[in-house]
Amino acid sequence: MFKATVEVMLKKSVLDPQGAAVERALKSYGNNDIQSVRIGKMIEIMVDGKDEAEVRAKAKDWADKLLVNPIMETFTINVEPVK
Repeated sequence: MFKATVEVMLKKSVLDPQGAAVERALKSYGNNDIQSVRIGKMIEIMVDGKDEAEVRAKAKDWADKLLVNPIMETFTINVEPVK
């Protein structure tokens, strides 16, 4: 069993109004050292597979086809065995 984690973020060129709102809120609490905030999402998928490479390939396929909007988002995948 493996845990595949897909981390999805808006591309740098895409405005992030939710991140901007969180940034303003943090600064309103006196955190003026914050330069910027971007909000993303993390998707954890528990997968049966024979090895890490197979699970990574499956997770990439899922991200490409369903989990990520490639026009607006980028993603990274992390795969680790579950003990």
